[in-house]
Formats: sequence, C-alpha cells, structure tokens
Amino acid sequence: MPDSEPYLDTDAELIEVLKSLKTNIKIIGCGGSGSNTITRIMEEGIQGADVIAANTDAQHLLLTQATKKILLGKRTTRGLGAGAIPQIGEAAAREAEDEIARVVEGADIVFVTAGMGGGTGTGSAPVVAEIAKNSGALVISVVTTPFSSEGAMRKENALWGLERLKAKSDTIVIIPNDKLLQLVPRMPLNEAFRFADEILMKAIKGLTELVTKPGLVNLDFNDLKTVMKDGGTAMIGMGQSGSQDRALDAAKKALNSPLLDLEISTATSAIVSVTGSSNMSVEEAHAALDEVKKRINPNARIIWGARIDESMKNDIKVLAILVGAKNKYV
Repeated sequence: MPDSEPYLDTDAELIEVLKSLKTNIKIIGCGGSGSNTITRIMEEGIQGADVIAANTDAQHLLLTQATKKILLGKRTTRGLGAGAIPQIGEAAAREAEDEIARVVEGADIVFVTAGMGGGTGTGSAPVVAEIAKNSGALVISVVTTPFSSEGAMRKENALWGLERLKAKSDTIVIIPNDKLLQLVPRMPLNEAFRFADEILMKAIKGLTELVTKPGLVNLDFNDLKTVMKDGGTAMIGMGQSGSQDRALDAAKKALNSPLLDLEISTATSAIVSVTGSSNMSVEEAHAALDEVKKRINPNARIIWGARIDESMKNDIKVLAILVGAKNKYV
C-alpha cells in the first residue's frame, strides 16, 4: 500500500469498531435544581454526553443551558411550575412521556439529577428514571435532600420522591444538603444552594468522564454496570490534597467527608477515581485505592480509574462512590 495511505485496513476497521463501542450517555436534569446542575455541567464542559433539562417552569427552562430542553406538562401546568407539589410534577412528566422516551432511546447510561423536596424534580425524576430503565439503559440517579431550614413539608416530599426514585433507578446517589453545610459552615442559604449544584455537577461529571475520558487506568461501561446495576443506594465522598502524602490524604478526606453519611464498612461495592497531573505515579493511585479497601467490607467489589488532568498541578483528587451501604435516607 502507498505511504500516502494514512491507515491500514485493520486500523480503519478498528476505528469503526471503536466508534460503534462508544458509550451513549444522557444526563437529564429534572426541575429547578436539576436544571441548575445541567447549566453548571454545560458551563464546566463535559466530554461524551448529551445534556438535557426537563422542567415545568418555562421561564427557568429558557434560562437553562442544555443541548435539549423539555417543557413538562404543557397542558397540566402551562409552563408555570408545579407549585411545590410532587404529584403535579409527576403528572406533568407523564404528559411528556413520549418526548422523554425519544430523548433516552439508545442510551447506555442515563443520569437523572434533581433536588428532592420540591414539586417538579421530586415528581418527575422517578418518571424519567422509569422510562429510561424501560428503554434498557443503566439508570443512575444523583439527587440532593433538602436543608433542614427548608421545613418539614419539603422533607416529607423528599422522602416520597426518594422511595419512588430508588424503585426506578439501578443506583441512587444521595447528597444530603445539611451535610454540605459541614463543609462550608456559615454560608448564606442562597450560596449554599449554588454549592449543592456544584457538588451535583462534580459527581455526575466525575462518573461520566471515568468512562468517556482516557486515563492511566481506564474504566468502561461494563465496569460501571458491574457496580451500579441494581446497586441500590450510594453516597459520594470527595477529597483533594497537595501534601507530601497527597494521594493517601486525599483518599482519607474523601472517606471522612460529611457527605458519606453512612456505615462505610457495610458498602458492598465501590468506585474510586483518582485524578492528578502527569507527575502522579501509579503507586500514588494505588495508595489511594488501598486506603478505600481498608475501610470498606473486605468482600466488596471495587472498580477504579486514574486520570491525568494538568490543571491539578501538584494536587491529587479522589472521588469515592460507596454503593449498597446502610444509610438513614432510603
């Protein structure tokens, strides 16, 4: 073959195979909080996923950044929101079932994100998860629970939504907003809501790019499916350090995070992501992994990945998702 030919036939075939193997990922934000998270994901940038917002509030949806937008309940709520009533949010999502089904068609993984406690997110997220699961996708829901200061009604709504969402998801990752305040005490409430959106964004982006971005140690869709398929409830911890023992310290911070409000030793499986610049060694990544292994059930299944991100400079970041552990939420 002439030197001008860029690929051998086998290379071309490999490229086509790789294209066909590309994991189809959809991220759907439900309600106001979910839509805010979608906007943050768009602002931050994400590789290898379609980003969709679904809301009953037409004005909020107009301001949301997304690759696709779905107005829920055109007849039910007429673009005016769900009035903090989950049953209205649910009915609005049922009205848009066909459009939701078209959006999730062919997806391998669907992330559903929402803030539990309001009307649209609480009511629509279980409907979106159900439609996605029926389409054959692996469904991972990532949600927050309300701040105590939001009152008893929102807490009651959240419990109503969590039970339904857990039943329709393979795994539901819960981020308790009250625990966020332990990370940033005395933060004004409006800033605390933005911080919650940021944590949701980091959790979803971190999980997505474990699969879509190449790294020192790669994970693929089947790795994620092994842990998340019918995984039940999960919680997430994040840690970062630039100390001399940066990998170990980052892992300890992740595992000691207030967000991991569960019995760590009861986790049945875990996903560990280690990120650092090109000066991070494989030994350091293993040090972080070993710390997680020490703390959880010795029979737990662990999958892990290590990625290079030059913006980390001299820091290492550890993301730990513990699945199947006992917790007080659902």
